[in-house]
Amino acid sequence: MSHHALALLLIFLGGGLGSMLRHLVNQGSAAVFGVNFGWGTLFVNIVGSFAMGLLAGWFAFRSEGGELLQLFLATGILGGFTTFSAFSLDALLLWERGQIPAALIYSAGSVGGAIISVFAGSLTMRSWLS
Repeated sequence: MSHHALALLLIFLGGGLGSMLRHLVNQGSAAVFGVNFGWGTLFVNIVGSFAMGLLAGWFAFRSEGGELLQLFLATGILGGFTTFSAFSLDALLLWERGQIPAALIYSAGSVGGAIISVFAGSLTMRSWLS
């Protein structure tokens, strides 16, 4: 198996695991807290971002595990668990590079743009279906 094919397989497997974990957290939080607030999503965004920070810190100072482990854990599991962790890492990297205005624009644009886009998509689909 080529390195590229193995990388894709690891991302695929990790993504499936992360998605299952997210689903379990969402089910558990709905059972405990109800469905009137997105507790599960809030939890996975915060925990996933913390885990991404731990991984980024580890891979920045240690080379053990290499690219394939990083792809499995960060891109796969955490990507399936929450893409918010990847967004958070991108913002951190911009900030650490001293690109503070870019980090702020990226963060505000990502959150604001995503919220506007979900509203726009929902309104568009509702207009198509009505």
